[in-house]
Amino acid sequence: MSAVPNEAVEPGVPGEAVGQGSPESLMRWIHEQYREPLLRFITRLVLGRQELAEDLVQETFLRAWRNLGTLAEEPRRIAPWLYTVARHVAVDAGRARQARPPEVAVPDLNRLTTAEDEMDRVVSAHTVRLALRQIKPEHRDVLIEMYYKGASVAEASQRLGIPEGTVKSRTYYAVRALHAAIGPIESA
Repeated sequence: MSAVPNEAVEPGVPGEAVGQGSPESLMRWIHEQYREPLLRFITRLVLGRQELAEDLVQETFLRAWRNLGTLAEEPRRIAPWLYTVARHVAVDAGRARQARPPEVAVPDLNRLTTAEDEMDRVVSAHTVRLALRQIKPEHRDVLIEMYYKGASVAEASQRLGIPEGTVKSRTYYAVRALHAAIGPIESA
């Protein structure tokens, strides 16, 4: 199966002035000729996720810019090269999404019990406090920022001095560690 879709018709090759002109003019020509067809192609590959498709088109053009010397040597190979790269970029993006751990629904730690009994609330709060002492300090810090102080990922990132991605992954693992530290909740 060819990487170039059936409806992808070579829009033409750059003229002498563009092909032998500056790299910027060649890249501008490539962008004008292929942006819309590539966007349609990648949108289908990512099942209609328009924002993701636009990001992947930009990544494809970035790679084209990096390989502009090779593309300028054989202008007739621009379209097949672009569609092959676009398909690879889309596949890589799909694999990256699968490699990330799935997001988990985090229970509201302030509402562990549903009963109105004050003693249940006190026991739950005490249980969470004890469990927080059992997990790693960096996990505890993230949970305190996110759930007790109500910080967003960006705010927690800034306060803790770590990247946002690290806040997200630490939150995921911290919740799992907290669940393990608390243990199974027995019902009456």
